[in-house]
Amino acid sequence: MLDVETTALEGLLILTPRRFGDARGFFAETWNAARLAEVAGIDPVFVQDNHSLSADVNTIRGLHYQAPPHGQGKLVRCGRGALWDVAVDIRLGSPTYGQWVGVDLTAENGRQLWVPEGFAHGFVTRVPDTEIIYKCTGYYAPEAEGAVRWDSVGIDWGLSGAPVLSGKDAEAPALAEIDSPFEWSAM
Repeated sequence: MLDVETTALEGLLILTPRRFGDARGFFAETWNAARLAEVAGIDPVFVQDNHSLSADVNTIRGLHYQAPPHGQGKLVRCGRGALWDVAVDIRLGSPTYGQWVGVDLTAENGRQLWVPEGFAHGFVTRVPDTEIIYKCTGYYAPEAEGAVRWDSVGIDWGLSGAPVLSGKDAEAPALAEIDSPFEWSAM
């Protein structure tokens, strides 16, 4: 069983796999290609899994993307802790260009975010030692990396203190300064 919620941004989906629990804990099928195609109407081919740990609360990673032909769709979930996961539409010509959606992903709620190509993606940690796990449809390609500065889109990150940023993320260009490599097409 997989619950699928659409968002205000075409193609961006919130997925919640069913959990089967008892006194020992729970079991959940976090990805099933056939079920995803049947229930959500998407059939991504994943080629890489990533796992990230952020030790501090208020750690922001993002907003990142990879340009075609090395674009990446991502299926994102929280393995431990809690994070606010955000996707920004950067598809030129999209009626929602520059708009964003944020979703609470926690180890407890088991929710996932499907982020297709054409979106910048990032997150902020809510608790210490938060782990994010995500599947990618494209291999990491440093020459195709792109970023949008975290504070240039109007996102309410819900920070409880100063953000913890990498140098690269702190120096990323504002959304208004990027030349997006993505074109919108009606799905």
